[in-house]
Amino acid sequence: MVFASAGDKRSPPAPPNKSVTIMSTIADAQNTPAPWSKPRATAVLVLADGTVLEGQGFGATGETEAELCFNTALTGYQEILTDPSYAGQIVTFTFPHIGNIGANGEDIEDLTPARRAGAVGAVFKTPITDPSNYRAAEHLDAWLKARGIIALAGIDTRALTAHIREHGVPNAVIAHSPSGDFDINALKARAAGWGGLVGLDLAKEVTSGQTSNWTETPWVWDEGHGEVGETDMHIVAIDYGVKRNILRLMAGLGAKVTVLPATATAEEVLAHAPDGIFLSNGPGDPAATGEYAVPVIKELAESGIPLFGICLGHQMLALALGAKTVKMHQGHHGANHPVKDHTTGKVEIVSMNHGFAVDSASLPEGVTETHVSLFDGSNCGLSVDGKPVFSVQHHPEASPGPQDSHYLFKRFANLIRERQGKPAIQER
Repeated sequence: MVFASAGDKRSPPAPPNKSVTIMSTIADAQNTPAPWSKPRATAVLVLADGTVLEGQGFGATGETEAELCFNTALTGYQEILTDPSYAGQIVTFTFPHIGNIGANGEDIEDLTPARRAGAVGAVFKTPITDPSNYRAAEHLDAWLKARGIIALAGIDTRALTAHIREHGVPNAVIAHSPSGDFDINALKARAAGWGGLVGLDLAKEVTSGQTSNWTETPWVWDEGHGEVGETDMHIVAIDYGVKRNILRLMAGLGAKVTVLPATATAEEVLAHAPDGIFLSNGPGDPAATGEYAVPVIKELAESGIPLFGICLGHQMLALALGAKTVKMHQGHHGANHPVKDHTTGKVEIVSMNHGFAVDSASLPEGVTETHVSLFDGSNCGLSVDGKPVFSVQHHPEASPGPQDSHYLFKRFANLIRERQGKPAIQER
């Protein structure tokens, strides 16, 4: 700004043209949406029954079909979205504030991030919040774009959750277009025409596909992840969609972990001379993946080597033992599920993520139900009488969620130690 001196003979600046200022103000007001107006939808969620929900788009653009479920966890959205067990699914978050932690490279759960194994869509109540956490490396919206996840915000997620609870998990299409142009009739037809998860083998799409070694141990505050040292315990993990924190917890107990692809044969597993065998979590229909996995699991369960399964691994172990699996009405997805461990009589709060379950009534003689959901009584665990073989439906590694079930990894380690002639470690 220039100030005039006492001897300055320049004319003073002209007063502002009030009419122009008033007209500009009126024009600005006319171009500004009223606070009660609804912005044009840039994303839609179309259910197979024809229901159409409109909102604001975030993350990747495009459209994709998937099964729509809801997750009740309060934290851990990045771990949820990168859990390979969510492949072929759109996740509705019941917690309304998503994004305040941002995103970082440490909180992903899929083994090979370049393959983007995990959820294909996400639904939020409110627009993504800005990050306000010291670990945030980027905005969640940017991370979703890079990850290829389509997101929609601005709908009543409580009402949507109630709809899913009443009618069951629907097939749906989620679409995001910045222009707001959608062919709704085509999207309805696409949602109605998709076959769903029953009969789908998704493990072959999310498995790492090659043999690898895992050495990273659990995250420690202000230190990060460590590395396993010398060990005399070797675990072979079959990767049907394994989560990183499962492998970390086994490494944290001092185990060398070798990861094999989902299509590994029993001969390939046993060729590594493992002290323990792990059957991982994963997506899709256990009966479909079981077409090639169940014969392998049958042979491994008869080997005498301690065997532990989680989630999809639990379901396929049950199939290998002669039980059946069923598609659930709405599934279990969240970090607040109560499960009773019949072996201890204790109740633990666990993380769950599954849309199929083992039919308790189909468990054959010689197989004991060890865990049960206190929400609906469904099966959450089994063991084989007289053999070092057991599995659970829930996710004892948490990430996100409570750590009540971490003892199961020690239980697995104790089966290995017993076979090695070593003393047991304390489970809890």
